[in-house]
Amino acid sequence: MNTPHTSTEQELRERIDPARVPVHIAVIMDGNGRWAENKGEHRVQGHVNGVQPIRETLTGATEIGIKYLTLYAFSTENWSRPKAEVDALMELLVNTLASEVSELHENGVRLNAIGDLDSLPVGCRGALKKAMDHTAGNMRITLTLALSYSARWDILRMVRGVANDIKEGRIGMHDIDEKAISARLSTSGIPHPELLVRTSGEHRISNFLLWEIAYAELWFTPVLWPDFRKEHLYQAVLDFQQRERRFGRTREQLQDPQ
Repeated sequence: MNTPHTSTEQELRERIDPARVPVHIAVIMDGNGRWAENKGEHRVQGHVNGVQPIRETLTGATEIGIKYLTLYAFSTENWSRPKAEVDALMELLVNTLASEVSELHENGVRLNAIGDLDSLPVGCRGALKKAMDHTAGNMRITLTLALSYSARWDILRMVRGVANDIKEGRIGMHDIDEKAISARLSTSGIPHPELLVRTSGEHRISNFLLWEIAYAELWFTPVLWPDFRKEHLYQAVLDFQQRERRFGRTREQLQDPQ
């Protein structure tokens, strides 16, 4: 996770107020395919070059005290991509987990995953479980990979579970509130993101953490994911720290909570 600081990164980092960094940042890592196509290369090469930004983002987040980082790595819709690309992505996932798990552990990173993990190839599930088990005791930062994930899939799964619990008499209708819903989503136990970052210039949420980002601040950048570096993360955090987060209240209420 150790990467050298550039003067720009250092200057941006020094401007960040450590007392006001978001606890949880979620990232939609977009633009791998376009990055590769712009260079006349196969789309898979974009995914290969997308590994380094993950290292940079994780390192940067850890350095400034972020406790949770969630990366949208593979959506349920991504299964419809060409088989060769999907197969290459799954192989890249296995190889990356195998090569990075020791360093993750040494740096206090706890690896987590959300999504329809049973739909992943057996080799991917095995590598993922091994890495998660190896880092389970770490507490410096939790890195969550959203794999075969979509918010609608998660919400639908939650609704079916609630319906079944009511049918079996385990809960009643009046037991269902926001806390009960959050507890049944795959992100249970993880604080909701305060900042959502999306790369590549697209201004969409793309079925990611729809329930959890209800009050998140959104930050979009035209930078394609393979070119994303610490300095971009720090820019997002600095922008976040300039936002006035009211959660439905007026500015006067924030200034005078009494």
